[in-house]
Amino acid sequence: MTSFKGNLFVFLLRNRHLLNGRIKKETFDQNTSIPKFRAICERGANRFGRIPEGIVVKAITIEGIQAEWLIPENHPPDKVIMYVHGGGYVSGSCNDHRGIVSKFARSAGITNLIYEYRLAPEHPFPAALDDSVTVYKWLLSSGYKSENILIAGESAGGGLCLATLISLKDQGLPLPAAAVAISPWTDLTCSGASYLTKNKVSLAPLNSWTVFSKHYVGDHQPEDPLISPLFGNLKGLPPLFINSGCDDELYDDGEQFYLKARQAGVNVSFRPGKKMFHCYPLMAPMFKEATEAMEEIIGFIHLHLKITQ
Repeated sequence: MTSFKGNLFVFLLRNRHLLNGRIKKETFDQNTSIPKFRAICERGANRFGRIPEGIVVKAITIEGIQAEWLIPENHPPDKVIMYVHGGGYVSGSCNDHRGIVSKFARSAGITNLIYEYRLAPEHPFPAALDDSVTVYKWLLSSGYKSENILIAGESAGGGLCLATLISLKDQGLPLPAAAVAISPWTDLTCSGASYLTKNKVSLAPLNSWTVFSKHYVGDHQPEDPLISPLFGNLKGLPPLFINSGCDDELYDDGEQFYLKARQAGVNVSFRPGKKMFHCYPLMAPMFKEATEAMEEIIGFIHLHLKITQ
């Protein structure tokens, strides 16, 4: 049974268009302003993105890519989480994810490295993937061992996390210890049933995923496994943990990737969040369901990075 606070958050988020004076959910199309969408995301970060106590933020540049270390107290110096932010491949920055990822870093007790991969439509595929591979290679060249690196991401960042694993595997590079994908976008053909069945209850603006997909895919085919990792050869991937909210358009993306990975022999876990929304674990500790989901994610991270409390 969903907690009272959980139900309250679902209600408020699902009906936030009413709180903003709109009768209906916003609908996206190819003429929707991406700069305006980015500005909205940045304003949201300014309201809710406070840095928790005990986190040190250090800005760096990695081969031209802006990035930040988010360093918690008493962190193991040899372990790192490479965090891939979401935003539909068209939005997202260190600034608008700093608060969320800082809380994640503090909960895990592990340094996170967040970075600004290039965004569509100005920079369609493979820009984001190339930047992610560059950052991972930089970590290796900086002295981090692959078994001490975990890649995590949410939404489009969750899908990019999984696409990055496939690219690293294809290049014969040492793979990270494990990966966490929260509400991952794994199918940019947007063909899963949940794009229709969850469209009205999902938090995303109507048709936003199809719009974002066209911006990112550009002149390529959306079935390319490095765009839509659901269609990739998943054999040989490291241990994976996937969490998807059941009332999210991307629910099938997470579940179907899990089923295919398991069939390929991957050590993969999948946790569906009943009556939950897109990326709900990142709202911990605001309500019970988010807190429990985040605790499970942290347990997975500690297990595979061999951290004992």
